[in-house]
Amino acid sequence: MRPVHLLLVTLLAASPAAVPAPAPAQAGPEPGPRTWRVGPDRALASPSAAAAVARDGDTVLIDAGSYPGDVATWTQDDVTLRAVGGRVRLPADGNSAQGKAIWVVAGDRTRVEGIEFSGAAVPDRNGAGIRQEGAGLTVVGSVFHHNENGILAGANAASDIRVERSRFQANGAGDGYSHNLYVGAVRSLTVTGSVLAGASVGHELKSRALRTVVTGNRIVDGAGTASYSIDVPNGGETLVAGNVVEQGAASQNPVLVAYGAEGLTHPRSRLWVVNNTFVNRRASGTFVALPDAGAEAHLWNNLLVGPGDLTDGAAERRGNRRVGVRGFVDAAAQDFRLRARSPARDRGVRPPRRWRARWVYVAPLRTAPRPRAGRLDVGAYEFVPRRRRPAAG
Repeated sequence: MRPVHLLLVTLLAASPAAVPAPAPAQAGPEPGPRTWRVGPDRALASPSAAAAVARDGDTVLIDAGSYPGDVATWTQDDVTLRAVGGRVRLPADGNSAQGKAIWVVAGDRTRVEGIEFSGAAVPDRNGAGIRQEGAGLTVVGSVFHHNENGILAGANAASDIRVERSRFQANGAGDGYSHNLYVGAVRSLTVTGSVLAGASVGHELKSRALRTVVTGNRIVDGAGTASYSIDVPNGGETLVAGNVVEQGAASQNPVLVAYGAEGLTHPRSRLWVVNNTFVNRRASGTFVALPDAGAEAHLWNNLLVGPGDLTDGAAERRGNRRVGVRGFVDAAAQDFRLRARSPARDRGVRPPRRWRARWVYVAPLRTAPRPRAGRLDVGAYEFVPRRRRPAAG
């Protein structure tokens, strides 16, 4: 038999109370994406406050209203930045993030919804509503006006940029180097259901993307001084389809669509311009300008209003037609839907499926599928009896 004192020692050593408890784990961040609420009466009073705490995958919901002078840099990936309860207005008021923009977007795959950016101006005259530096940006239902650039995106071969149902108005520093929408050498740019209007000297839309798709938009100078309506300076795979493109009398350049004007630098340069309504308010002009050589161009079913040549280069031309203003519902009010007796009705040629105009612009800031009834009409709109027509202006 063991001595009593040894038995007590053994029992104490085996007792749970005698074993020191492990130190409690330090509390870590909540797992998974979070949702942040932003507003004047909330803990996060401004978008920039949310930019300081948000993580990858988070959603930031911003209460409607104005946040003057509030600028931010977003570094998170897969973040959604959304207005709630109406428009969120971000007037720059002389401020900028990093001397570049109202928002600098450095993260990848960012989504922006319902935000209005205005007044961005910086010393190098390249201030933007959004300066896109990450890979991947989707902008929906947003407004960019009176900035030196609406959106300015740098070169990024892995970046896909989409703009849907948004308005770009009167952007540009007036120097010809800043534009309503300017995208560098990215993988793709897609613009649908949007209005680009009244750029100051620069272009309404400029894209150096490997693939550019501009479909179902209204692109109009009005009284502005824009140069090209659409500029694709380095070629690439490009579709311009189902748009109303109206060059104003004060335009700085007689060309509406310029392709390859700065040299064809992409592996393949193929252009399809299909079922657009082109309106030229100048005394002369060229609707589609092409390089001397190296581009494969197809110009099908475009409706030409006003003076000017369809193109100055070699292109396959099918189904294009020049008309006056009487065949439209109300050309003076920019309503270019067809009347029943329009000479553009049933005169189109069916293009290959990949290059068809599938969408028409519908005000305000949306698209609708292009109707299919009988032979294809020429121009941006298919004739629809008045009782079935969506509004276009």
